[in-house]
Amino acid sequence: MIIVDGLPFSTDTSASPQFVGTDEATTCVGVAIRNPGNGMTSVAHMDSPKIVDIGLSQMLSLLVDHNSDMELDVHLVGGFEDVSPNHGNCNTRSESQEKLAGYSFPLCAKIVETLWNRQEKFHIRTLFILGHNTRRDLEGNAYPIFNGFMVGTSTGSITPASFDRTSRCPDEIVRRIRISASHEESSWKGKLMETYHTQTDQFKIAPCCWTLRQLHISLSLQDYSDSEILLMCSTSPSAEGPDFVENMRRQWEYLIEHPDWRETFPMKQPRIFERTAEGGWRRQKALIP
Repeated sequence: MIIVDGLPFSTDTSASPQFVGTDEATTCVGVAIRNPGNGMTSVAHMDSPKIVDIGLSQMLSLLVDHNSDMELDVHLVGGFEDVSPNHGNCNTRSESQEKLAGYSFPLCAKIVETLWNRQEKFHIRTLFILGHNTRRDLEGNAYPIFNGFMVGTSTGSITPASFDRTSRCPDEIVRRIRISASHEESSWKGKLMETYHTQTDQFKIAPCCWTLRQLHISLSLQDYSDSEILLMCSTSPSAEGPDFVENMRRQWEYLIEHPDWRETFPMKQPRIFERTAEGGWRRQKALIP
């Protein structure tokens, strides 16, 4: 099983993984695109409209034979009605337009619009987003119904799913940190980050840099309470999973213990993990010149 957690992009074209999936989507959206002709499946975890155009192109680059007129299956799961009904009556100009529109709707609208405008043919098999993915408690607070799924690579079936730490594949903390650090690297602007490489059946975590600014943020945030961390670090504080704060603290602890990114990526070499005979993952030794 390949889990794409907080990881933007993974494409399966091999016979080894039986499932590919993502979770931890509240205002984010999990996107799965499958070529029913050959079973090739790509899954992404999208968190911003800014990555949709290039991101979909990345996903489709390994799925589409440009000489084929194949209709591609699409599944969209995530995002919910994260805007309070009171926002509709807000007359102040102090709140940003992004907050007034929520985070989920602009992202979902951008994904659907981009699929519509592309030249490929798509069949949206699953559209479990926004109102379809929203439940409310007795006080009217909104929460996502599902925040993850997995796709059977051989059948194309989709199943709601969430994953514990043991099923998230290798180097989870470094992968999480890379998501955050990539926002400060211009080379990743507008792109998804591919981590699982189908052709070699490897996890390949490309090198990234973290700065003293990120270290200072980690040092300053670690002393806040769980509720304060949710408010400061989440786009949907009341809808996060039970391990959200713990995962944030684990990232900060790693950055504090490893303030120099070169300890993690010596000579800017990627961290590569290959599958063992037992189904686990073993890290390759870095090739240092």
